Amino acid sequence: MFGIDDILRAIVADLHLVALIMGGIYALALVCAVREILNSRTSQGSIAWLLSLVLLPIPTVLLYLVFGWKLFDDYATDRVQNGRADRPLRAKDLALVDRETDAKWPVQVHVSELPFLKGNAVELLIDGEATFDSIFAGIEAAQEYLLVQFYIVRDDRLGSEMARRLIAKAQTGVAVYLLYDDIGSTGMPKRYRKELRDAGVKVSSFNRRHKFLRLFGATRINYRNHRKIVVADGKHAWVGGHNVGVEYLGEDPRLGHWRDTHVRVSGPAALGCALLFREDWEWATGESLPNRPPADLETFGDNSVLVMGSGPADKLEECAIAYTDLIGRARHRLWIASPYFVPDTDIRTALFAARLRGVDVRIMLPDKRDHMTVWLASIAHADNMVAHDIGVYRYTDGFLHQKVVLMDDEMATVGSVNFDNRSFAINFEVTLWFTDDTTISEVEAMLLSDFEACRQVSKSEISTRPWPLYLATQAARLMSPVL
Repeated sequence: MFGIDDILRAIVADLHLVALIMGGIYALALVCAVREILNSRTSQGSIAWLLSLVLLPIPTVLLYLVFGWKLFDDYATDRVQNGRADRPLRAKDLALVDRETDAKWPVQVHVSELPFLKGNAVELLIDGEATFDSIFAGIEAAQEYLLVQFYIVRDDRLGSEMARRLIAKAQTGVAVYLLYDDIGSTGMPKRYRKELRDAGVKVSSFNRRHKFLRLFGATRINYRNHRKIVVADGKHAWVGGHNVGVEYLGEDPRLGHWRDTHVRVSGPAALGCALLFREDWEWATGESLPNRPPADLETFGDNSVLVMGSGPADKLEECAIAYTDLIGRARHRLWIASPYFVPDTDIRTALFAARLRGVDVRIMLPDKRDHMTVWLASIAHADNMVAHDIGVYRYTDGFLHQKVVLMDDEMATVGSVNFDNRSFAINFEVTLWFTDDTTISEVEAMLLSDFEACRQVSKSEISTRPWPLYLATQAARLMSPVL
């Protein structure tokens, strides 16, 4: 029988073949090195890639193709064709742009390529039961179309319930679209998708259409679509931190109570969420969804909302720019709730500067862990915050997963963005920005309640950490750029 040993002996025996293979590897390493130089965002990361490509080309070439090669130029092209840049002009014609708020927050507006839109009602949804009760009610009430997008969709009790409701709406003639991330929803069975498609629901993974990405399958863990968006009829939208799985209802016995936050927006801002879905859907499928806003947009309240989509197709790390600006403008308080805290140098510097200005900087993190490496790196960065007199609070009543920021009495944000390099520079994300007094007060009350379920990390706790744990946290910190 002709086995692998025979194949290897035959290859080694033919030095010409060996030389050809090695030459091909080095040529590919050169291509990767040139591309890294041309597309570099940080010198530290690029230098690490270049040295590895030169010294260890054989494993590094494959790793670079999986982790470092960014292919989203056509996503940016699709975004232009979809008319995101034109949407503010169309909104102006509808007299829905909040020009005063736009002038006050120019960085966020430029990053979003959308304006603050007036005429919205905002409902803060705390934890999974309230969130999915609201989403399922919205699905039930939809009459024209449903756009549903999650990073994780599980085939469990909650996932089955969502599928049942989407199928029921599709069978009534409502156009239903479901988009999920390939990595986040790795465990989704074919049966789940088939049942939806057979009932008329259009279903796609984010990277389905792209052969390069599909070649590496689940090994390509970078550049995920981390957005959580549901839109009903272009009138109501749901955005936040929840995915579709029973653990988000607090039913994971290891993590217990799952503390998360979503928000429902009813009004013109829902069209901004629909636009982000449309961009993602076209990238995933090549299919263009209708891009015609109604002649008269229904208003449900008087709140202004900014819809910010961000991701690796951006020319700059625009999400990081928006949050760095927000931190820099804080004068009284800056409260951050995030499950993962792995900030880059710019964010760390901005936080330190805010504290030196006398700002009440608080960072709320989970006490429990769900991802070991990120949790360890987060400890290292949080300890650094405590050393600079920034308050770090560990949530002890279950697992904290919400992504919320409150700055002074000026701004509150709710979305899918974690305070880490992955969310700021690698993942596709969505954030809703609010400036109205009511939403800010509700977010303040929510966070104050959450702080009561936290313990504050002290400097003495840091100084007495076991040496093995300290070593592990510092080693994990070195991986911050890709966590």
